[in-house]
Amino acid sequence: MIDVTDVAKSYGPVEALRGISFSISRGEIVGLLGPNGAGKTTAIKILTGYLHPDQGTVVVNDLDVLTRTREVQAEIGYLPESAPLYPELSVQGYLRMIAELRQIPEEEHLTRLSEAVYATGLANHLVRPIGELSKGFRQRVGLAQAILNRPKLLILDEPTIGLDPTQIVEIRRLVKRLAKDSTILFSTHILSEVEALCDRVIILMNGQIKADAHLSELAASPDAILVLDSPTVGVDQGLRNLSGVKDVKRSKSPGGYPLYRVLGSGDEGADLCPAVYGVARDEGWPVRELRPDVRTLEMVFNELAMAA
Repeated sequence: MIDVTDVAKSYGPVEALRGISFSISRGEIVGLLGPNGAGKTTAIKILTGYLHPDQGTVVVNDLDVLTRTREVQAEIGYLPESAPLYPELSVQGYLRMIAELRQIPEEEHLTRLSEAVYATGLANHLVRPIGELSKGFRQRVGLAQAILNRPKLLILDEPTIGLDPTQIVEIRRLVKRLAKDSTILFSTHILSEVEALCDRVIILMNGQIKADAHLSELAASPDAILVLDSPTVGVDQGLRNLSGVKDVKRSKSPGGYPLYRVLGSGDEGADLCPAVYGVARDEGWPVRELRPDVRTLEMVFNELAMAA
């Protein structure tokens, strides 16, 4: 659905994007994650044809964005960070205006509006002025306009920013429903949004892609966690002697028990738990818990930020 190759963009001396490349397949929900100023909005503006890159190519649904911009835009649904809403218009009036701007045939207006309204839960608010709606419902109106044209690609730029927790949950549910019919690129700097909504994440920092993987791949770790019932002599050295162990970090569990984080060397497919269990059994250590360590997205993000 999306192929981005060696795209760069500068604003004077500031390099917003530094030769980024990635692909997104049909049906994926992909999070574009990064801190403020990482280049996320610039990348989205280039994808949607609102901004031209200094170099590189962008293809959406087999169409070159730079040479066939109007055709690409006809297949994209876009919710920018600040949705272009008109507070004096009713929900119905606004969506009709968007249908006309989208050049949707008039005979299809009723069908398209009905689909968008029921998908976003706006049926009971059609005649209300947009300015009287809560922020959560205004976001729903923004999403409704983004899906009026039945887009093959739906791009959402910070769709939950400024919403309260209840509104955020509502928008998450809505996005998941919309994913049944569209490929979704979801831009945010909020880690929990990516974990709740996305299958895959692209992490952008300082205009460069620092990670591009499925969440399960990012969470994978060669490390193991060993918790003992009581302090035991020789555990550190016994663990360090195991093959594939890079280091051992000792601390305490939340319950105050001795905890050992066994750091693996990172070999593909390595699982230290069987080896740790074997030495614990042979040495008679009072094992309380043994499990693979799982990295959170926050841990991955912080590691990349520190290395950037």
